[in-house]
Amino acid sequence: MEQFYAGVDNLSGFIWGGTWNGAVVLPLAPMVVLLLGAGLYFMVRLKFLPIRRLFPAFGNLFRGRGKGVDQAAGGDISPWNALSTALSGQVGTGNLAGVATALTLGGPGAIFWMWVTAIVGMAAAFAESSLAVKYRETHPDGHIHGGPMMYIKNGLGKGWGWLAIFFALGTMFSAVVTGNMTQANSIATAVEASANVPTWISGVVVAALAFVVIIGGIKSIGSVAGKIVPAMALGYILVAIVMLVMHAEHVPAAFMQIFTYAFGLEQAGGGVAGYAVLQAVRFGVARGLFSNEAGQGSTAIAHAAAKTNDPVAQGEIAMLGAFIDTIIICTMTALVILAVPGVFPGADGGTVEYAWQSTLQGAQVTTAVFGHALPDVTLFGTVISPGGIFIALALALFAFTTIIGWSYYMEQAATFLFGDWIAKPVRYVWVAMVFLGALTQIDFVWKFGDLANASMAFPNLIAILLLSPVVIAMAKEKGRL
Repeated sequence: MEQFYAGVDNLSGFIWGGTWNGAVVLPLAPMVVLLLGAGLYFMVRLKFLPIRRLFPAFGNLFRGRGKGVDQAAGGDISPWNALSTALSGQVGTGNLAGVATALTLGGPGAIFWMWVTAIVGMAAAFAESSLAVKYRETHPDGHIHGGPMMYIKNGLGKGWGWLAIFFALGTMFSAVVTGNMTQANSIATAVEASANVPTWISGVVVAALAFVVIIGGIKSIGSVAGKIVPAMALGYILVAIVMLVMHAEHVPAAFMQIFTYAFGLEQAGGGVAGYAVLQAVRFGVARGLFSNEAGQGSTAIAHAAAKTNDPVAQGEIAMLGAFIDTIIICTMTALVILAVPGVFPGADGGTVEYAWQSTLQGAQVTTAVFGHALPDVTLFGTVISPGGIFIALALALFAFTTIIGWSYYMEQAATFLFGDWIAKPVRYVWVAMVFLGALTQIDFVWKFGDLANASMAFPNLIAILLLSPVVIAMAKEKGRL
């Protein structure tokens, strides 16, 4: 089994880092080239539309809720709820554990490459979501079926059916690996650590809540996401800002570290610096995609369900997801980790001042930093860590919204492959997997995370590049170019 895991690590390292057995075999990793290349291509062809149209896109978003929704348009949910559903999958453990992993494995420079991934990813998000609205299908019962499967099928034609199947299978793989069991396990272990609640109880509660939300389909998911996601994101940002204000003297140095490490300026010269930059790029891009999903094709499935007849307007709303997720939320996490000093476990039994240099891993880093940033309080004779409790609650909310968002992606992929009849059975199976995930130690599943993301991103990026003339034509028709 160890050899199998080593093979998985090697394959993941080759796809995302151009390495094999820890040695550099390619100067640029295949997925890094494809992901950043596609994003840059669309950014240039669209004449930097994501940057030019950032604030108008926010205006469209706030108009796309309540009375601003075109009730005569096709679709199941409002543009606001479509973005919230997409963000429910984007804003998850990647914003906490993923950022910490990028820092510990790739150094502070990885955050710079996460930013790059998000900025160019906004262009890819615009392309995939506008295509998703244009090529979506309406089922006999009135529900929408959309996403990369549909724009491959209806945009590229029958000869590309294999690519649509590839994407659908990749979506199911990624849903199981990153969208369900690992999320449930993160909730259960966090609640057990902070409140000593048995994992089976957490499993029952999370599974029951997930059932209540997803059994009603995308309208129920969108409605819940439209309320929970904005509130939880805003709450997390505000707490992070408070922490940064408390440690304001360290914030400039944190920003400086991000830029200097991104280009190897802090490391020794020659090959060491080159390898450090390669690691920063690898983990920054991989964790960036894991967090914001831009170019992966998943969020396009949610935006395809938006109640709109304007693919371009919805594409502009879709690109806000990568901005909010990575440029805002992930940056808040990174700055807190880099700017808040403390006493953290180091190698050989020693200690270090900053958590990203410690022996802690993943969510442990974020939990430890927030615990240091917010001082302990004594309540009824018991010492309580407000920071630890806050991170446990944030992790639980982030992971739960990921579970409900990815349930829809799983359902859409399954119905594409097997037909509409499988929609409700998938929902029941999804809930059962949530319970099992809470009970089971599934650290090994995380090893497949980067491969799962690549299994979706590769066919989706190929498809949107082939359909780029359609994207450009739509943008020109709406006067965006």
